[in-house]
Amino acid sequence: MFLLRAGIAVSLVSTTLAFVNQTTCNGRTYTYEELAGYGTVPSNARDEFGDTLNFGSALALDRSQWKKLSNGSYTGVLWGLPDRGWNTQGTLNFQPRVHKFDILFTPKPEATVENPSAKNLIFTYKETIRFYGPDGTPCTGLDGDTTGHLSYPGFPDLPAASYTGDGFGGPGPGGKRIPVDSEGIVLNDDGSFWISDEYGPYVYRFDAFGRMTTAIRPPNAIIPMRNGTESFSADSPAYYEGDDAEPVIPSDGPTGRNNNHGFEGLTVSGDGKNLYILLQAATNQEGGLTSQTERYTRLLKYDITIPSKPRYAREFVVPLPLYVDPTAKPSKNPKVAAQSELFHIQNGQFFMLARDGGFGHGQDVSLSNYRHIDIFDVNSATDIKGSTYDCTNCSVASEAGVLKSGITPAAYCSFIDMNLNSQLNRFGAHNGGAQDADLLNEKWESIGIVPVDGLIGDDDEWFVFSISDNDFITQDGYMNGGAFRYADESGFNLENQALVFKIKLPDHSRPFNRD
Repeated sequence: MFLLRAGIAVSLVSTTLAFVNQTTCNGRTYTYEELAGYGTVPSNARDEFGDTLNFGSALALDRSQWKKLSNGSYTGVLWGLPDRGWNTQGTLNFQPRVHKFDILFTPKPEATVENPSAKNLIFTYKETIRFYGPDGTPCTGLDGDTTGHLSYPGFPDLPAASYTGDGFGGPGPGGKRIPVDSEGIVLNDDGSFWISDEYGPYVYRFDAFGRMTTAIRPPNAIIPMRNGTESFSADSPAYYEGDDAEPVIPSDGPTGRNNNHGFEGLTVSGDGKNLYILLQAATNQEGGLTSQTERYTRLLKYDITIPSKPRYAREFVVPLPLYVDPTAKPSKNPKVAAQSELFHIQNGQFFMLARDGGFGHGQDVSLSNYRHIDIFDVNSATDIKGSTYDCTNCSVASEAGVLKSGITPAAYCSFIDMNLNSQLNRFGAHNGGAQDADLLNEKWESIGIVPVDGLIGDDDEWFVFSISDNDFITQDGYMNGGAFRYADESGFNLENQALVFKIKLPDHSRPFNRD
């Protein structure tokens, strides 16, 4: 056992005690008890519209459907969010969507490395909801235009994506749609849901049928700029353009979110009244242009008591963790582990999934050095909301990633190391080693929690679910209602992978209302 101290965090890691790790963050103790489950969905699975099925960019567990059975198993409904469609070779006119699955989870606490359990988390596909703009036009996974926008009554100006033909390289009338690169999801009691996006970055509310009803535009400091004007392109050309794609100049704008570093994190308070949104890493003017300087990112709080009129309430700086990349030169280390998901726990504390990049199944190097679900606490952090830090050229840190004096960031505490083979091997999964189907994928981007007691979590024990984003990588892929067939040039088939961790929250935690 060894002791780690970092600010207000104390972490105990043990192979002999009845837990994997224990962390105290601002006086509140969290315990990672064990990896409890592992499951997969094949890379060539397809949804009801005939398109390849991916669902790892975010997840939401319907608490009303979570049940513990008499035999110790659990059933529930999981919403799984894909991002912008297959895009490793260019973006497509994929219609963004969310999938629903029935899940069956059977804990196997007796599993060991020597006698591992078979996969014990089973997914059964249910249905898909596709996303539409306010006027009923489908949204798209294509990159946003470098200039221009779409306008709708009662909405802020929204990003626009123009395309020719059918947007897949085939004939068609062309058009202009709202680009949505979905990265976070929050469910509402009335069947509607919020989606956070990387392109804008914006946050959108859709009704139960997938039609956009509300949009949140963030402060100007986060809006991407090029050549003196708003520019929502992430320099992600369309697949059908090939080498003829018009260059985006400059590729990276001087201010606002970096390309493909938008609102990865989205969560809601237990009473459903406050939405929290976390940028993947620093804005460009605050160090976002390099992996060594993008550490200080922004957390936004919106009051959604009236869902149609979200009110910008508070803003904080969150420091992202650092890690050493063994494949990089010493001068290129340490690097920042950008965040991929957010979950509100209680009383100003949050889970955050932060990870390295370029390691895992389908990558040149299979061993990941940093994949964590950690904790941060904003109780003593500076509220930076206001004109001093929110204007277009305003910043909380220098371009070199040095935080400005007078700003106290959130406290950060290490918690769940997702990469531990001492746990993964108990279910046949592994980090590092052979490039096989049970090697963890590179991208893990989701967090959802449900109570172990199957009721309200009175004993403070919870299951934490996380799913990987496989980037739609398969050799048997379909888009455009099955009409567009593809085989990823990597040659890999990456399954959709899911892990379940068993944890104990601090005493008397209330991550959700109990009525």
